[in-house]
Amino acid sequence: MHIAILVTNTDVSAFARRHPGDGDKFAQLLKPYRKHWKFTAFSVKDDVFPDSLAEFDGAIITGSPASVHDDAPWIPRLLDLIRQAADSGFPLFGACFGHQAIAMALGGAVGKNPGGWVFGRVDTAITSPAPWLESAPAPLSLYAAHSEQVTHLPDGARVLGGTPDCPIGSFALGDRIWTTQYHPEMTPAFISELVEEYDGKLPVGVIAAARASLHRQAEQDKISRWIIAFFEHAASRHQSRTANRSIAVT
Repeated sequence: MHIAILVTNTDVSAFARRHPGDGDKFAQLLKPYRKHWKFTAFSVKDDVFPDSLAEFDGAIITGSPASVHDDAPWIPRLLDLIRQAADSGFPLFGACFGHQAIAMALGGAVGKNPGGWVFGRVDTAITSPAPWLESAPAPLSLYAAHSEQVTHLPDGARVLGGTPDCPIGSFALGDRIWTTQYHPEMTPAFISELVEEYDGKLPVGVIAAARASLHRQAEQDKISRWIIAFFEHAASRHQSRTANRSIAVT
């Protein structure tokens, strides 16, 4: 299986340069479980898009400190690609910014978190089953870093999980699109360093709560297996690569 990773992370700080890019993070998350899978990253935030999605079996849209409401020219191009992919049945997984971009591209809405920043480890309830969610409805622990969230679902989408403060923490559209507001790719070491990097940049209470939340690690093993199961399920039930050849990036 060949997965395109559409990297939206606009952070070019010294901190970001000390760590693997998001393309590498997602490849490292999934590769241990599917060593034969291939991953190709595209820096869409620099307007570098694949010529076509025809050669891929699915795509991951990463997180970013950017907002889907920003006026950067690459954002409308990404939203258009999402619509093309959805129309053709191409499998998409979105995380954080990717989750929000998919929602907005397909007719949903994104707004500010009512309670402000969500940062650190979060326990999310799985409220609706899906074929790729092994052992659901057990809660899932993931890392978070977001000040916006999906406030309205696209037509036909269903909520799979969330929290009281972020009720649309995960949604699916059929079984070809799945998203999460959270960050499966973040490791315990990375989130710990990220919290310290943001000390002094975010409210004191946000940083204190984030530090306190890290006494337990997120369930990277579980979410990585779910992401793999999602792509394998989508590949087994939906359009072949030949049918996907119509998805050209313009």
